[in-house]
Amino acid sequence: MDMSAPIPVSVAKQFLSRPQANLIGKERAPAISGRTIKVLDPATGELLMTTPDSGQEDIHRAVMAARAAFDSGPWTRMTPYERARLMLKLADLIEKHQGELAEIETLDTGKPIMASRYVDVPLTLNQFHFFAGLATKVRGNTMTLSCPYTPGQQFHSYTLREPVGVAGLITPFNFPMLLGAMKIAPALAAGCTIVLKPDERTPGSSLRMAELALEAGIPEGVFNVVTGGPDAGAALAAHDAVDKIAFTGSTEAGRSILRAAAGNLKKVSLELGGNSPNIVLDDADVAAAVQGAGFAAYVNMGECCVAGARLFVQDKVYDQVVEGLIGYANGLKIGAGIDESTQMGPLITPQHLDKVCGYIESGRQAGAKIVAGGERVQRPGYFVQPTVVTNTRDDMKIVTDEVFGPVATVSRFSDVDQVIRQANNTMYGLAAGVWTRDLSKAHRMASALQAGTVWINCYNIFDTALPFGGYKQSGWGRESCPEAIDLYTQVKAVCVAL
Repeated sequence: MDMSAPIPVSVAKQFLSRPQANLIGKERAPAISGRTIKVLDPATGELLMTTPDSGQEDIHRAVMAARAAFDSGPWTRMTPYERARLMLKLADLIEKHQGELAEIETLDTGKPIMASRYVDVPLTLNQFHFFAGLATKVRGNTMTLSCPYTPGQQFHSYTLREPVGVAGLITPFNFPMLLGAMKIAPALAAGCTIVLKPDERTPGSSLRMAELALEAGIPEGVFNVVTGGPDAGAALAAHDAVDKIAFTGSTEAGRSILRAAAGNLKKVSLELGGNSPNIVLDDADVAAAVQGAGFAAYVNMGECCVAGARLFVQDKVYDQVVEGLIGYANGLKIGAGIDESTQMGPLITPQHLDKVCGYIESGRQAGAKIVAGGERVQRPGYFVQPTVVTNTRDDMKIVTDEVFGPVATVSRFSDVDQVIRQANNTMYGLAAGVWTRDLSKAHRMASALQAGTVWINCYNIFDTALPFGGYKQSGWGRESCPEAIDLYTQVKAVCVAL
């Protein structure tokens, strides 16, 4: 992609300053209640846009539009090739508007513009290209039966993999465009219709993508977006006309979604919290491990479910790694995400800033040592310094909880078996990292670590071919891989007597 000439920020601001509305069918609709949500720029605290504060009635309208599009609209009657072509048209429009979308994402979330341009938008495109290619490859199987109570009778038996129906998609604030695409693309490829409920703090890119979907020719009612808070998400999860819920967010919120979805026993997939261990062994390339540890802990301001927040370092290289990580943290340029030189932006809200600072203070009070950062940045917006914490214990809240901010705790270890036990001593199991030159040891550790993804001598490497999801209370199901189609389809067995 050509990123050399990004669209001026005024184009993104022009979109954000428009009166925003839900997209239901092909109509732009305010909340029936008339209530709105003020979305603030996390870099300044100023008003960025106003969106509908939707409730149960708005969700119902969107679900009924998706239901009609699935039951009687053209989407399910299209061939997979026709659906794939429309998905590729949408991808072309995303690419055409990549500069605008990147800047909307940065203004909305606070993340550095370079990350939006070179990570979020390309990975979003990768999702649509990948699953458009899979749309024509959703297939069943044939089989020869050996029914024991019909000797001599022959049957023609096969399976069909069919779209599950209306999919409710609920996405978080930290990667709204990318994590939205990880659900939208496989759902559309499978033949589902969707109702997307983005996080109320960062709905901009979702609303813009829905407009582009209509422009691409995706039929009305197939791609609906409703903005609102947790009540809107709960209404979507509970709706009896929704056949599938895909949710990304905290583990606590995931439990609430699961309870709401129980009424009609709809299919549910969950990508939830994490508190990932990142382990540096004595024989690691220390310079690479330090860079990897910093990237793992501080990328996206630490507002990242796979953040390598728990760093474990073996004795011989402990001091060297801590010194390097302090230098990495202190060297990051903090500022508004829209500034191209910014390496770390603000946290999403003042409430989240208070929460992260509360964890840092709890660590300090419990005897941990703050060796870098640990303070708010005195400027407008919701900024905190990238923080390195040592002298920790495994029972400290700053170690056990998902802080979801730019905080790395560093623990010393001697024995590899010991550190594996420490790494696995968490309710989460989303990701892990291992740094070592001994690949035999690396593979053994990868097998022992209880995580959905293990990176060896790297971190935060994503590709749509790789499954993404967690063990334990980090979620159910796998996204961003061919198997993601399974989340939006169901299998029908057909048996024909010959």
